[in-house]
Amino acid sequence: MAEPILETQALSKEFGGLVAVDQVSLRFAAGTVHAVIGPNGAGKTTLINLLSGELRPSSGRIHFQGREITGAPSNRIARLGIGRSYQKTNIFPEFSCLQNCWIGAQARLPTSMRFFRAARRYDAVAERAERALALCELAHRKDVPAAEISYGEQRQLEIGMMLATEPTLLLLDEPLAGMGNDESARVIELLRRLALDHSLILIEHDLDAVFAIAEAITVMVNGEVLETGPPSQIRTSAAVRESYIGEGDAA
Repeated sequence: MAEPILETQALSKEFGGLVAVDQVSLRFAAGTVHAVIGPNGAGKTTLINLLSGELRPSSGRIHFQGREITGAPSNRIARLGIGRSYQKTNIFPEFSCLQNCWIGAQARLPTSMRFFRAARRYDAVAERAERALALCELAHRKDVPAAEISYGEQRQLEIGMMLATEPTLLLLDEPLAGMGNDESARVIELLRRLALDHSLILIEHDLDAVFAIAEAITVMVNGEVLETGPPSQIRTSAAVRESYIGEGDAA
């Protein structure tokens, strides 16, 4: 079996007496879209926070491209090539779309403590910001303040800020949350295009979208992995239907 881009081994996170992630062992193949689904409280976002370095695990290990990153801080993990988006938009509304991507690109530098050189002189940063804005299809809005674009475009912009760090693996936490049908369709197509050149780990409640774009799906319930497999297996799984999907419940 090919080396996974990311792997967890018996990964756990406890908050006091609550076990939010419980002995999760997963292999995420390079070049694929791997969705993590489950009911509210299943531990999905906690898992993403562990993978991105925003939380330290209580036990277990994480390896990225064969390198152990267990407990590494989020800034180091980002520089290694893991990008992350959030459930709620995490942008700078007073800045233009291009400036938002510039901030993401600047974060890719080994250090931002450059006191004797203006940030605008970093040609590589400018190129990454422009490229990221084009990838998220907002090049035509580059000079518009982020506060003035639509909610769907703000979600695209957040993905653009993540792309400006030039990640190889994207951690996407409910990228379709709060969107209407047209906006969702636009972001789904964006994710399809990104999947051509990136590995994606996707948390999403919209099961139609998950089954449309994911190549592998993991179902979590009560902090544990219930089942992992291709969409065809998950769609027909009696255990998944009983524990999560139920009678058409996709929440």
